[in-house]
Amino acid sequence: MPKWFNTAGPCQADIHYMLAPLARLPQLERLVAQRGYFVIHAPRQMGKTTAMLALAQQLTASGAYTAVMVSAEVGAAFPHDPGAAEFAMLGSWRDRAENHLPTELHPPPWPHAEPGQRLQAALRAWTKASPRPLVIFIDEIDALQDETLISVLRQLRSGYPDRPQGFPQSLALIGVRDVRDYKVASGGSRRLNTSSPVNIKLKSLTLRNFTLAEVESLYQQHTVETGQLFEPEATQQAFELTQGQPWLINALAKEIVEELVTEPTQPITATHIKTAKEILIQRQDTHLDSLASILREDRVRAVIEPMLAGRELGDIPHDDVQFLIDLGLCRMGSQGGLVIANPIYQEVLPRVLSQTPQASLPQISPSWLTAAGDLDPDQLLQAFLSFWRQHGHPLLKSAPYHEIAPHLVLMAFLHRVVNGGGVLEREYAIGSDRMDLCLRYGTVTLGMELKVWREGRPDPIKVGLEQLDRYLAGLGLKTGWLVIFDQRLGLPPIAERTTTELAMTPGHREIVVIRG
Repeated sequence: MPKWFNTAGPCQADIHYMLAPLARLPQLERLVAQRGYFVIHAPRQMGKTTAMLALAQQLTASGAYTAVMVSAEVGAAFPHDPGAAEFAMLGSWRDRAENHLPTELHPPPWPHAEPGQRLQAALRAWTKASPRPLVIFIDEIDALQDETLISVLRQLRSGYPDRPQGFPQSLALIGVRDVRDYKVASGGSRRLNTSSPVNIKLKSLTLRNFTLAEVESLYQQHTVETGQLFEPEATQQAFELTQGQPWLINALAKEIVEELVTEPTQPITATHIKTAKEILIQRQDTHLDSLASILREDRVRAVIEPMLAGRELGDIPHDDVQFLIDLGLCRMGSQGGLVIANPIYQEVLPRVLSQTPQASLPQISPSWLTAAGDLDPDQLLQAFLSFWRQHGHPLLKSAPYHEIAPHLVLMAFLHRVVNGGGVLEREYAIGSDRMDLCLRYGTVTLGMELKVWREGRPDPIKVGLEQLDRYLAGLGLKTGWLVIFDQRLGLPPIAERTTTELAMTPGHREIVVIRG
């Protein structure tokens, strides 16, 4: 049977290309032998479930343990009814055990217990009935909320001292969040009434991204099976765009070998990787589309909004920064400082945020195209000025992040432009106080820089021209746009204050300065 690059659910070795599932989580068997309770946390679609399924199978096959991975997800529907959540989870757990364990290791009938005690009673009964020490891995633990989460954690903590004769010898909680965020999920730090909701944990572990060597190994499996080569530049490009994020690595390859380059005799190039990247971003598969809801969380917005605006983070709690790292949205850069996790996410985040303004755009005739279908930068400028004067003010209210609302509206307009066959690239960084945009359409490349003139600050034109000069030099361009959004108080309406002028950069590049 042929194998495939997997982008949905746990990997299965007989049909999926995959790396050794436990290679990025070493020493777990030692934690089990130490009767440890531990946490595995990592962003979604990083391989947590695949790894823990493999470990459970390995432990059971060794003959030393009764090990199985169960899920808490079905209990999420009952955040304020622990009893109902327990019934749902225990039903799911029995199904999982009967599907994955030999008959002699199946759990006994669950004993009768009061709501809020059923999981503890069930695990105690199963432990005593099992001919081997019981090991339980609970996936999707952070799907639980409020009273139900509190109840589950307290039951596990209550039974912990009785291991291994009266409670599972070892237990892992698996999810996106680390335990410090369980207090938030329970509705506040006071509700758990303890310094740590899982103060019995021996370790908190996470999964790293794939290394370049691991990406090469994964793609080589396809080459061995089909003969189709991934050129070294293609593998390097895939790694750079994804920084080794497992779902993205698989999604790029899957798009290419199943849609773009289906003939195995044709090698896969860096150009194919770039094309697949654009397709993934525009299509916004489930993995990328799920970022939309995450970005509206207050803790996420407090970090992402100033990042997109190029501003300092300010007094952001360390736990909130770590929360974004846990979600996989951000990482610490090689030279220190928080950055977006990878170039694909760097493209996706502002694009997701500009969706509402984009949906609110009026019908716009593509007057920026010549009769031959080429982009005319002068006509594009006139089209934007007309659009901004007429629609800028009401559209600003549609943007989800107020501080960068002008940026999002401009990007929404430019997306309407590139939908005809172009590409819009973005660059932004903490402390730069700017966002750079590069619009590529056919043979035309237009570089622009976005600045905001805030209350109590000097006119940003001088700094903007210097920054844009360096950006255009990197693009090899002689001209560009400097867009200054004036957000000071007491200004005339946008329609009256929007103007253009020409200016020269220190490197003698002629710039169109747009003020609005």
